Amino acid sequence: MTEPTPSTAAGPLPVGDLGRRLTLRRTRLGLSRAETAARAGMATSYLRYLEEQPVAAPGIGALMRLAGALRTTVSELTGGDAEQPPGPGRAARHAEFTELTETECRALLATHGVGHLAVPTGTGPVVVPVNYTVVDGAIAFRTAPGTTPARSAGRQVAVEVDRIDDAFSSGWSVLVRGPARVVTDPDEARRLDERAYSAPWAGGPRELWIRIEPRTVSGRRIKV
Repeated sequence: MTEPTPSTAAGPLPVGDLGRRLTLRRTRLGLSRAETAARAGMATSYLRYLEEQPVAAPGIGALMRLAGALRTTVSELTGGDAEQPPGPGRAARHAEFTELTETECRALLATHGVGHLAVPTGTGPVVVPVNYTVVDGAIAFRTAPGTTPARSAGRQVAVEVDRIDDAFSSGWSVLVRGPARVVTDPDEARRLDERAYSAPWAGGPRELWIRIEPRTVSGRRIKV
């Protein structure tokens, strides 16, 4: 089965890590590769090719079918919106707004690895992204001495984690507030190293662990 190089009347579609985006979206929806292929009207072997081969270049027809099967957009699948902030889509006309329980909030926190940390400073609060890990109910992240995240130690801070689905004008947001402290115990730091969700995206030597003990956990969900 062959597919032409993707293009539109306005020019080539943006190139992105299609396989990774397909797999991530499919996993989030709880779909197997066979189920996704059936929804998109294509062979499972072809979907496997798209997910596993970096050189895969499906046509616009295949991309549109995949976007429909995965309830998203072609732009999101191809990385065309990678530089855009989430949330430009229109609000749904009949959206449902609900408060999340603490159990639901903690479950959602455990599925993500990037959050926004609000740190109080002498000139006002500063918000920075951090790669976090949930360990024993606490939020922990690695940083380097002297950085903005490191200034959170010994302070009351807030961490927000959210997910926005522009295609369906839906999403959720979880807010955690509590004291932050430096992890000084070598055994605790070693355990955090072993259970870390991912390495800090900023790169470089970042061996200082900060642990946030949640005092309040709240969240909201909006859906159509």
